[in-house]
Amino acid sequence: MTKKEIPLFDHPIIETHCHLDYLKDKTIDELIEMAHLNGVEKIITISVDPENLDQAYNIASSNNNVFCSQGIHPHEAKKFNQQTLDKIKERLELKSNKIVAVGEIGLDYHYNHSPKDKQIEVFEIFLNLACEYNLPVVIHSRDADEDMMSILNNFQSKMKMKGVIHSFTSGVELAKKALDWGFHLGFNGIITFKNAQNVRDIVELTPLDKMLIETDAPFLTPAPFRGRENAPHYLPLVAQKISEIKQVPVNELLPILYQNSHDLFSLKSL
Repeated sequence: MTKKEIPLFDHPIIETHCHLDYLKDKTIDELIEMAHLNGVEKIITISVDPENLDQAYNIASSNNNVFCSQGIHPHEAKKFNQQTLDKIKERLELKSNKIVAVGEIGLDYHYNHSPKDKQIEVFEIFLNLACEYNLPVVIHSRDADEDMMSILNNFQSKMKMKGVIHSFTSGVELAKKALDWGFHLGFNGIITFKNAQNVRDIVELTPLDKMLIETDAPFLTPAPFRGRENAPHYLPLVAQKISEIKQVPVNELLPILYQNSHDLFSLKSL
């Protein structure tokens, strides 16, 4: 592969975490087409705040093989209110196969854009919601390992569906606990960054059947395309790096990752 080339594989790939409504360089139709041309068969676009719940849901509802989540990111926990919860519950009551997870939810003590106690309160509300509707969760965790382990320990026995700690950059202890409880770990372009050996170490210890790949687009564009807006069509670069780290041929890796994603999110082909 040349320096500025995206590999093309024979097996389809599922983009488990991106934010299509945040991408600016191309239209939604263009992004989906480019993704498909690069082997990305299905896309999950993730909601993060009360303002983009509708965008994520509408993009998924309007496009074949695009799905969404519904939830509030810890940065936006301060915006959470009963009206937001009622809107999400109303959608979940529809049992639409387009809403495949509750998220993005969790804790972020790195920036503390919302107070810690509010983050915890909203996180637990959404974990209860996921239990009520038997949906997996998409979790964001940054600099909050102790509280994250404590909360997930309290909930793990009542969660029939677990979920994924996406864009995993936390410590080894949280990784091992989450895996023991049945959660998946999600990896993205960070694993291609020179200063991310700690994340590559987590990739090494993560069993293949508990691993998901994502872009988190428009953020975290993988090497060698850093500096550009990230997008789902860069996902093969993440798969390729996972293959290198795990020393598993891509043609053996991709069917496992595909099945993990399909099973966790109960994705339906349309």
